[in-house]
Amino acid sequence: MWIDKLVCGVIELDTPIGPRYLEPSFVQRAQLLWTFRNFCSLPQQVLRPSEARLIDRLASDSKFVSRSAIAAHDRPVIGRIERPASATVETLAIAKPPARAVAERSREAAA
Repeated sequence: MWIDKLVCGVIELDTPIGPRYLEPSFVQRAQLLWTFRNFCSLPQQVLRPSEARLIDRLASDSKFVSRSAIAAHDRPVIGRIERPASATVETLAIAKPPARAVAERSREAAA
């Protein structure tokens, strides 16, 4: 079974729109087989920095495989990476009052 994963395995990546499948190279599959040797699913936070960079690089290079290609060729899944949903952070600019308004307030406070 592990030889099948080494030859043609893929990585399942959780995304907000559903699972996506990444197709690593042979050497990358060997590295990821070692990572997933005892687990079938891992959160991204527990990956070593080099492994996290590898997954990010595969995802950014669009090394995705369509789900129909996975089912058609019955490619084994090496492992599943659980990515937390990234929360969007909104930053609001705090408007500074004009210098004239600040001066008037300080005069009113002094009086």
